[in-house]
Amino acid sequence: MEATVSKAEYDELKQQNAKLQHELDQLKRLIFGASKERFVPSVAPEQLDLWELDQATGEGEVDKEKISYERKKKAHPGRTQLPENLPVEEIIIEPEEDTTGMVEIGEEVTETLDYRPGVLLKRRYIRKKYARTEETPDAASILIGELPERPIPKGIAEAGLLAYLFVAKYIDHLPFYRQIEIFKRDHGWAIHKSTINDWFAACCTLLEPLYETLRKNVLHTDYLQGDESTMKVLDSNKAGNTHLGYQWVFHNPLSGNVLFVYRKGRGANGLTETLADFKGYLQSDGYAAYDKFARGRQVELISCLAHIRRKFFEAKDNHPAMAEHALTKIQQLYAIERHAREAKMSAAERKTLRQAKAKAIYEELLQWVITEQKNNLSKGAIGKALYYATNQLPRLAHYLEDGRIEIDNNLIENSIRPLALGRKNYLFAGSHEGAQRAAMMYSFFASCKYAKANPWEWLTDVLGRIGAHPINRLEELLPAQWEENRNRDL
Repeated sequence: MEATVSKAEYDELKQQNAKLQHELDQLKRLIFGASKERFVPSVAPEQLDLWELDQATGEGEVDKEKISYERKKKAHPGRTQLPENLPVEEIIIEPEEDTTGMVEIGEEVTETLDYRPGVLLKRRYIRKKYARTEETPDAASILIGELPERPIPKGIAEAGLLAYLFVAKYIDHLPFYRQIEIFKRDHGWAIHKSTINDWFAACCTLLEPLYETLRKNVLHTDYLQGDESTMKVLDSNKAGNTHLGYQWVFHNPLSGNVLFVYRKGRGANGLTETLADFKGYLQSDGYAAYDKFARGRQVELISCLAHIRRKFFEAKDNHPAMAEHALTKIQQLYAIERHAREAKMSAAERKTLRQAKAKAIYEELLQWVITEQKNNLSKGAIGKALYYATNQLPRLAHYLEDGRIEIDNNLIENSIRPLALGRKNYLFAGSHEGAQRAAMMYSFFASCKYAKANPWEWLTDVLGRIGAHPINRLEELLPAQWEENRNRDL
């Protein structure tokens, strides 16, 4: 005898099937699909756009035996010889004091390595030595030119080479061990990985005051964008295991600077420690830690339309009619923003435009979402999209009243992309300290990107002069200010 299924049970099974089908579709998309999300409406686009714009151990007794042995201590390999085939740039350094009447008694030669785009070169400093003629030569009577300061005292690496190593790793995603092989193959120069790691740690120590200056610059605002992403870190307590740490990222849309901060966890502590004194608008996705952080503080959360859109995009295969309605409205809102961006409108002009064109579309979408969410109890993709939009879309209303506020968090997500690409190449950080050093480099290079500053040129210049730069004028070395000063001097 066949079992009968009630209509309620049938509807429940149908919803469960739709949910499982949606999850399967998402897995297939992640594995096989394109990473770019593109929505093409079913009706003619000219009807949508406002300006016709596109969008073992054992037990028992054992005998104890005392064993002694000798272990040969491995000698430190020392500094590797610089290849003879490298181009040489000679710099003659004379003493600052007048050497008239003195006798030249020799010279001291110091060789370092520097890098210019496409060229590894040997820099040879030749310091002339002079002795006074009127008295017996001794240490006090011998003059010699002073070597220029280098980022790492007594190290062979010049600022250009150091900058290249770090740009190649954190922008071009080449781990140090791959760079070592490239230098060996293309230039005949062999360098130990431990040496490069020591150089990196020394440079980060040198740049620490500038990183703190960047932190203050980013957080000195009433409007921030926030996001977070994972970073695996070798766990020193468990050999072979990795700890899943988090890079918190904050972008100041007004100054353009970006701050990465490493924390061992993803909880709200990462926010409270970094944003302890922050007051104002904080734009983010719907992660609960932001709600927990904002509770009881003078912080207003702003949502991200891109995250809302993504939920409906994921639902369009299973629920095309409803998903397409939401995506069409969202596309219209983005068309307005694209028009404002192409016209290079000020914050005041953007507010006026949004009030005139976007407000009615936004309010219609919000009302539709609220109504549909009440009438739709689906646990599938469209139910998740409506639930998420009902909670997040009201928080976007602030962008209609303040032209400074962006419609989404895409600017900060672009900052995180190099971190995601880098994870595929060097996989993990060697320690928690190393993860924070990586955060420093990601901060500087993301800020260079927004300032349209060449990262190699910026870091080469900064490493070369930060040691003598006045501590109270470090803001001049931040990428945006550095690029502005450079363009003014050209």
